[in-house]
This record gives sequence, structure tokens and C-alpha cells, in this order.
Amino acid sequence: MGFEGTEATGLFLFLAVGAVALFSMISIATWSEARRKERESYYKNDMLKKLADTPGPGATSALELMREEARLGALQKRQGLRIGGLVVAAIGIGVMILLKALVKDAPVYLSGLLVLLIGVALYGGSYLVTTATE
Repeated sequence: MGFEGTEATGLFLFLAVGAVALFSMISIATWSEARRKERESYYKNDMLKKLADTPGPGATSALELMREEARLGALQKRQGLRIGGLVVAAIGIGVMILLKALVKDAPVYLSGLLVLLIGVALYGGSYLVTTATE
């Protein structure tokens, strides 16, 4: 029933080439994304530097822009933590229900509490990030 000789070699080569292609694509995508972010950051900082060097309202508007971007970044981080916490907590509840339905004799379902508590910690941690950044 198993693979014989050339079939096994062909399958191995197919899987090896597929794995190399996948990881090559992932590395190139990661590199190009990092390059794009670096370029955006460079041009943004250059623009802010030019605005700050101009006398008058240009400097204050540049500082206001930087403060607003920092505030929005912190808000996005908090929202991401909250959503992540809710998703992980929901997964914990689902694991508890699944294990309770599968194993009726032992209290194995309580292992889902670990995942649930991680979700609660993520959600609660988002409020600690709120107080630390403001």
C-alpha cells in the first residue's frame, strides 16, 4: 500500500520544491513589506522635518500631526488587544464545550479555562495599556 521507489522519490521532490518555493515567497514578501515601510517612514520624517524647519504655524502643525499619529497608534494597539482577547476567550469557551461533549467522565473540559483566562488577560491588559500611554 505504500509508495515504491520512483513514486516516493517523486513525491519527496514535489514536496521539497513546494516547501522551498513557499518559504522563498514568504521571505521575499516580508522583505518587500519592510522596504515599503522603511520608505514610507523616510519620506514622512523628511516631510515633518521640512515642516518643522519652516517658521510660523508649520512647526506647530507638524507637532500636532505627530501627536495625533501617536494617539491613533495607541488606539489601534488597544483595539487590537481587545479584539484579540475576545477572540481567544471565545476559543477557550468553545474548547471547554467541545471537551465537555467529547469526554463525559473526567473534567478535562477545565483545560479550556487556560485559554479563556489568556483571553481575559489580553482584554484586561488593553486597559492597562490605555493608562500607560495616556
